Amino acid sequence: MKCLVTGAAGFVGAHLVRELARDGHTVRALVRPGGPPRDPIGADCEIVEADIVDPDAVGRAVAGCDWCFHVAASYHLWLPDYRPMYAANVEGTRCVLGAARAAGCSRIVYTSTVGCVGLPCPDLTPETAADESLDPQPAQLSNHYKRSKWQAELAAREIARQGAPVVIVNPSTPVGPRDAKPTPTGRIIVDFLNGRMPAYMDTGLNWVDVRDVARGHILAAQRGEVGQRYILGHAQGNWSMKRTLDALAAIAGKPAPRWRVPYFAAWLAAALNEGWSALTGHPPAAPLAGVRMARYRMYFNPAKAIRELGLPQNDPRQAIADAVAWFFEHGFLKPANISPI
Repeated sequence: MKCLVTGAAGFVGAHLVRELARDGHTVRALVRPGGPPRDPIGADCEIVEADIVDPDAVGRAVAGCDWCFHVAASYHLWLPDYRPMYAANVEGTRCVLGAARAAGCSRIVYTSTVGCVGLPCPDLTPETAADESLDPQPAQLSNHYKRSKWQAELAAREIARQGAPVVIVNPSTPVGPRDAKPTPTGRIIVDFLNGRMPAYMDTGLNWVDVRDVARGHILAAQRGEVGQRYILGHAQGNWSMKRTLDALAAIAGKPAPRWRVPYFAAWLAAALNEGWSALTGHPPAAPLAGVRMARYRMYFNPAKAIRELGLPQNDPRQAIADAVAWFFEHGFLKPANISPI
């Protein structure tokens, strides 16, 4: 197949390009003009520069492609101006999916997020993890990233109802090597290992190997049902933050923080931090969006993707260890702070 991948220089996109190339597909990797270095892609592909809100440029990029993977997104928990995020996430989705439909792609895979999956209550447990059946309540769309991605997923659903062969995937918390930016979740690892996390909030995440997420995209194109969405996560990856930090401590030989920060104290500190950022223009170290997200345990059940797609379930511990090793090898961590196993 000839495949277009938007966001190809990003964390998930770069892994997807590599997986597609490894399978023998012809890949056209779309990156934004003046964007990040292409090194993270690390695969044989055709690189095309285009803005995802430019219909003509996107139309040329997707011409002749059989599959389109729209992975590109603006993922920030704080910005001085959120309008570019909505433009990229919402209008960009309409533009790319519309162009892929016009080009006659037989499968269009849209990358959403588990932030667009409804949580039945804040205090989920691994046994009561959320699945694809619920949409988020307004209170759960607690930041601009989630709101923009929810609007984008609604646009993708509408385009599917109009007859486009759209399949939606909702990755949970990808982790692994080649997180070159790094992502906000990769930043958890970097900050902890560099000694910049003296305490933690009582929250939870569903960790999944980023390579499984990339494979899940391909499986969605091959086996996914049009108009359906699939959580790309790990059935045993619902970990509290304490369990995550304990796993990192075991991998790195570094003690985990003991102190748990109450929600109100974290919220107050983040609000003051954002107030200072509004004056200086510098991003806050702890944005309010992250604190609000941490109020919910983001536990998810990927059974549908495992059953219908055959989503791989590689050990999240190994993916975290691979991430630690990659960050160390590429200079993100202070050598004095870590001796990775």
